Amino acid sequence: MAAAPSRRAAGTAQGACAASPALRLLRQRRGAGAAAMGTGMGSGTCPPGLGMLLVVVVVVVVVLLGEARAEEVCSPPERLQYAELTESFSTMQSFPVGTTVTYVCRPGYMKIPGKSLDRTCGKDLRWSPTEEFCTARKCRHPGELENGIVHVTDLTFGSQANFSCHTGFRIHGSSEITCVVKNKAVDWDGVLPFCERVPCEPPPSIANGYYTEVPEYVYQTTVTYRCNDAPRGEDPYSLVGTPSIFCTLDGDLNGVWSGPPPQCKVVKCENPKVPNGKKVSGFGPLYSYQHSVTFECDPGYFMIGQDVITCQEDNTWHPPQPTCEKVTEDRCGAPKISHGQVIPLQSEYKQGESVQLRCNLHCAFPDGAEEITVTCEGQNTWSSVQNCACKPVHHDSSPVISHGRVIYGQKPEYAEGDSITIECYAGYTLHGADRIVYMGEGKWNPEVPTCHLSAYVIAIICVITVVLVSLAAFWVYKKCFSQEGSYTVDENCKETCILKTNVPAEMEETAQMT
Repeated sequence: MAAAPSRRAAGTAQGACAASPALRLLRQRRGAGAAAMGTGMGSGTCPPGLGMLLVVVVVVVVVLLGEARAEEVCSPPERLQYAELTESFSTMQSFPVGTTVTYVCRPGYMKIPGKSLDRTCGKDLRWSPTEEFCTARKCRHPGELENGIVHVTDLTFGSQANFSCHTGFRIHGSSEITCVVKNKAVDWDGVLPFCERVPCEPPPSIANGYYTEVPEYVYQTTVTYRCNDAPRGEDPYSLVGTPSIFCTLDGDLNGVWSGPPPQCKVVKCENPKVPNGKKVSGFGPLYSYQHSVTFECDPGYFMIGQDVITCQEDNTWHPPQPTCEKVTEDRCGAPKISHGQVIPLQSEYKQGESVQLRCNLHCAFPDGAEEITVTCEGQNTWSSVQNCACKPVHHDSSPVISHGRVIYGQKPEYAEGDSITIECYAGYTLHGADRIVYMGEGKWNPEVPTCHLSAYVIAIICVITVVLVSLAAFWVYKKCFSQEGSYTVDENCKETCILKTNVPAEMEETAQMT
């Protein structure tokens, strides 16, 4: 009974060998000599163990072929910022060669015309095409900002717009908005802000004085103070200080007044008298704030001090009243020089003492020198005293600002490093920096700004112009081209048109056209 299974197994092995391509190849090579090799190998039998070896080889080949086929797939495509896989492909982990996937544009993006939303796994196991097929959507332009500037370089999804106001204005609302997704489209996440003129608190009141009130006090508003009339029989009030102040900006861009208000006070200086001298101008009899008096000495006397004095707010004269001293053999008063100064300056000098006379800027002595030395010769006489002659001052360094003014740092002439602050008059907008620094040779850094008409002023002018032109055109039409007439066609198809035209000279003209 046991011999039967052995025979079946042997038969199976023999069948496997007979069917094996390797056995067929072996038979072809060995030919008929295989049968003469002796026992253990018949015409359809394998050497011992060769059948099992062939089975193992076949299994290994099949496995290797399977792995090779398994490697011929694409990995999931990379994540794209502008698009995503459709739902049917989003969960797949492997993609055989030739697989085509479809994308949809992400929110905020849209399909580029002419581009396909498909990508294919190629034989090189790479996804193609690689160029973008969705582009960012664009928001509308946020609009113009009156009295301000819109800073925007891009309108695409995710971009930002920034806003800033001109000098003297401050922003109300957000200074920055972003282009975002809204209702499957894109739009700004905020509204356009607006620029309002920086306000100032009402100007301070002063005792015994007033200013003219206005409805609002905003940037560039100027107020001027005046003093009340004094009661009958009392001394008048004097306005001490700068009469006008204006609303400007501090370092934090808040509205502040340009300076303290003036004062209205009674200022009364005594009637000045100089022995051995007399008044040349300013004869009083009352002397209030800023009143001036000019003196000169009698013959035979020389002046010690200044010849012009002014009444100050503290009821005193400045500089102090001069004195007139008798001319002597060995003394001199300070030499008088126009457009220059005496170094060292003293009230009097002894005979033989020397001083320097130095001319002011842009001035010189007749020989071109800017400084000379003179000597006291006694009897109030100086050697070679000359006056300085001044050249016309060229204000090349002073910036020219049409429709604007300098509010801080103004000088007749500027030196390197001097800075000024500029503002435009009401109705004009500053284009450029409001603070500039003098670099020398007539150059400023940054460049001197300009003042242009504000947008709303230009708009008003345009509207008025359009209205006037329209009215004029309508009048010309009614006056010159208003026509009346008739049109007929007779039985012979002859057309007749009679026009009656009104002309400025009130002349009538009838035209017949056939």
